[in-house]
Amino acid sequence: DAEVNSRKKTFTEVQTERLEQAERTVLIKCPPKLSEKKLLQYLSSHGKINSHFFFENRGIHALIEFSERNSIASLQEVTGIPRAAEHHVVPYKSRLFTFTLKNPVSQAAEERPVRLSPQSHIPVNELIPKLCQADSISSQMYILLNEYQLTEENIKLRFLACSLVRDFARAYFPDSTVKPFGSSVNTFGKLGCDVDMFLDFRDAQKHVTKMRKGPFEVEYQMKRLPTERLATQKILSVIGDCLDNFGPGYTSVQKILNARCPVVKFSHQPTGFQCDLSVSNSIAIRCSELLYIYGCLDSRVRALVFSLRCWARVHGLTNSVPGTWITNFSLTMLIMFFLQKRSPPIIPTLDQLKELADEKDKHVIGGHDCSFVSDLSKIKPTKNTETLDELLCDFFEYFGNFDFRKNSLNLRKGKEVNKPESSPLYIWNPFEQDLNISKNVNQPQLEKFVAVARESAWILQKEDKTQQMINKEPWGLAAVLIPFGKSNSNKIKSRTKGIGSETIKSLLDSLKLSSANNLQKAVGK
Repeated sequence: DAEVNSRKKTFTEVQTERLEQAERTVLIKCPPKLSEKKLLQYLSSHGKINSHFFFENRGIHALIEFSERNSIASLQEVTGIPRAAEHHVVPYKSRLFTFTLKNPVSQAAEERPVRLSPQSHIPVNELIPKLCQADSISSQMYILLNEYQLTEENIKLRFLACSLVRDFARAYFPDSTVKPFGSSVNTFGKLGCDVDMFLDFRDAQKHVTKMRKGPFEVEYQMKRLPTERLATQKILSVIGDCLDNFGPGYTSVQKILNARCPVVKFSHQPTGFQCDLSVSNSIAIRCSELLYIYGCLDSRVRALVFSLRCWARVHGLTNSVPGTWITNFSLTMLIMFFLQKRSPPIIPTLDQLKELADEKDKHVIGGHDCSFVSDLSKIKPTKNTETLDELLCDFFEYFGNFDFRKNSLNLRKGKEVNKPESSPLYIWNPFEQDLNISKNVNQPQLEKFVAVARESAWILQKEDKTQQMINKEPWGLAAVLIPFGKSNSNKIKSRTKGIGSETIKSLLDSLKLSSANNLQKAVGK
């Protein structure tokens, strides 16, 4: 219930609350022989503790959220500079602390193991036996969701990572904030995913709108640069240098300033995250909020996305490095489009969300209309009652049969439309309507996606769940999370024949006809 209640908050409310929590939070590297009770007793002398947890990352760490920000100042007042015989330390006082016991021998007897919060998900080969114990594909999908989704603790750690970078940025830009976007906040993040963060100056610009009294126009003297891009590059260059030269635990700092979207990449060892820092990307934030809304509207949405992302990774359809394959974002948009096309639809189109928007929801960014409703209570719940068993099988059927050669996918309208250009896969950017978010995908990768979708539909339709459970064989979701391998390579090849050619229709029709009865049986189970 607590999760459902927190889900009903708007995206902005949740972000604001978590950023404020992060400003009251510290990270402590704990001694090997740790008494949790003594640690919390000591920290409580500096102020009330709202929440805490422990995790393993090259030793045990504790994240401590105080009730008041001045508790951190109290702790900093009694914190010393490290003694370093071999190295000279950079005297930057952050919210990262190392605790060591003054008398470890006398305190070792009290040591009791602390409960550690997991910061990564179990591998697929350990997940499959758990899935096989479920009683339906729907149950399997919720088991996968619970194993893979970001935990409350991991989300707090992500916001702290942003808040620590913000401490550096505020040395130069006191009104700036650093906020996460993408998978860390859109409800589709998986344990272990990178932290995308952006430096935001919008709070600084709010001051401009205040009423000015008196006879003078008053402005700051500021450096003027010919383009916004150049300003972005200079700001990121300096912040990147600060993190690299002065920041405790920041390693592998890379400044990629000539990319289409300039970015600083770095590892943050204390939290264990790989991070990407950019400067305010308003459209990316709107995409994060749109996915947040879709993820909150119906529990089936997230369960389907997590299962299909896992399926795509297992079969090499997606990859953690850039290339010609489908990205997680493109795959997620394929799933959203599929859910808009159900009868009745499970999620609304972007145009429908725009119709519900009021004045405060209006956003026009660079000439692009990015308006949609933010209040979840204004969106009517779906009347669709399909099970996840049906949805998973139908997803594979739908995209195994989709005419990618002719049609593109438009999430604003929830319709297939003729392709405006010849990219193998064309998914309209929901906001920048002249862009294709899947332009990177080549024909062989699309053919592989279609073939693996068909093979997965085939497996789900023909399987005998009861017999497979008796034989202790993987069934349902577990069966399609096993790489098809060499034994299936000929089947896969046969399923790719005719893709993009005139023979596609007869091949797909025969697949549908031969398995229609089996599909009904599989859904019934």
